[in-house]
Amino acid sequence: MVASSQKLKLLYLMDILRTETDPDHGVSMADILQKLEERGISAERKGIYSDIETLREFGLDIRKYQRQPVEYALAERDFGLSELMLLVDAVQSSRFLSEGSCKALVKSIRGLASTPVRDALHKQVHVHGRPRVQTQSDFIVVDKLQEAMAARRKISFGYFRYDIHKNKVATRDGATHVVTPVNLTYSDGNYYLVAFSDADQEIRNYRVDRMERIEQLDERAERNDAISSYDPDEVGKCVFGMYHGERVTATLRATENVMNVIVDRFGRDVHAVPIEGENAARVTVTVKESPVFYGWLAQLGSEIQIEAPASLREGYLAFLRDILQSY
Repeated sequence: MVASSQKLKLLYLMDILRTETDPDHGVSMADILQKLEERGISAERKGIYSDIETLREFGLDIRKYQRQPVEYALAERDFGLSELMLLVDAVQSSRFLSEGSCKALVKSIRGLASTPVRDALHKQVHVHGRPRVQTQSDFIVVDKLQEAMAARRKISFGYFRYDIHKNKVATRDGATHVVTPVNLTYSDGNYYLVAFSDADQEIRNYRVDRMERIEQLDERAERNDAISSYDPDEVGKCVFGMYHGERVTATLRATENVMNVIVDRFGRDVHAVPIEGENAARVTVTVKESPVFYGWLAQLGSEIQIEAPASLREGYLAFLRDILQSY
């Protein structure tokens, strides 16, 4: 019984230092003895000093601070306050996560901080358009897809869209999709599964929140050139809204007023050459032709024009004409 109590004392001491201290907040020896007493452990100062040395040998960075009174603290933590705040912001800004899932994940992140600084993580980032109801557990779906990729197995699932009555309508007349999962991508507030479709024999993108009845199959994942050559970083630069379309190298004339938008979308290394005598630049980018790309152009108005290729100009004009004709 005494031996068990001693083992618990060491674990409780480690837990006190982990949860209650950081470089700016420590606990005195009197605090440690009282907190151990509250946990049913009777201890003496001499024994605590020895236990602290044991924890240091184990690898914990426990510092002694010459304060009034002297305090002990776990100085090095896995995450600093600024890192934890960044994680909380990222989670709360995600539209994919339901409100309940968001709160659960933030609670877990706050558990990584010491008690004195947890209040600093009590902040809320308002997210426009967060879904009020999720029909599936966000984490379970992502876990299933990750497991299938790790096991290199195909998956099957149902896929749906919404009709004008906001009812779910199964795509392909309810036929089950069978694919080789390639990558999970987060874009415009949503998760997408990038996968090689057995039916289409090409790479397709699927909104994760529109997938149902996901099952990992015994069938081995496909191995082909389309999958091996897929580069998520390279694709991310040319895809708008994960919309499937023809890949095109475009030349755009952009005024200085929209160069911030250009750099935000394509990165600092985007190819841009100033046009002599004009407050504008000629920008060369690779994009996938799609209504989403045209919509992105439209929001920049007359500050940007497509110069080449001619087929992309014509496609954009047709896009704009269709909109005008509906008014």
